[in-house]
Amino acid sequence: PVSAGMKGSAIENFSCVIYNIFLMNCTWQAGRDAPADTQYFLYWQNSRDEEEMECQLYVKDENCKNVGCIFQNVSIGMEKAYFLVNGSSKDSLIQFYDEYIDLYKIEILTAPLNVTAHCTRDPMGCIITWHPPLTSHVENTKCFQYELNIQNK
Repeated sequence: PVSAGMKGSAIENFSCVIYNIFLMNCTWQAGRDAPADTQYFLYWQNSRDEEEMECQLYVKDENCKNVGCIFQNVSIGMEKAYFLVNGSSKDSLIQFYDEYIDLYKIEILTAPLNVTAHCTRDPMGCIITWHPPLTSHVENTKCFQYELNIQNK
């Protein structure tokens, strides 16, 4: 169902990424037809068991409008997280935007650790080894796939 409020006032281009294992960054743009004084507020719920929380660290544009949020200590759970961005304006009602997101799908993995290459002149060529990337939720390291791009040998 479409939320009550002025048409075109809800945020647009909502997007979140998780990086460095437990940091999450969400961004959005003001609604195209939102009044100039509109301010947006982000709430999220990591799972049904947890309380809904407001963003603690907003990212603001040059007009002090909230256009993003940085979250710390995010843990990736099994169920979808719920995000809600609502707005307020003294001129009119602002439509809200909400979305359910699987957090594991938006994680940017760190690079593999301790990459080493040992090359010899015999036909064996090179032995390249590494450790899996750090992540907060993948327990089975066999889940990772790797791609090697060898420029020249």
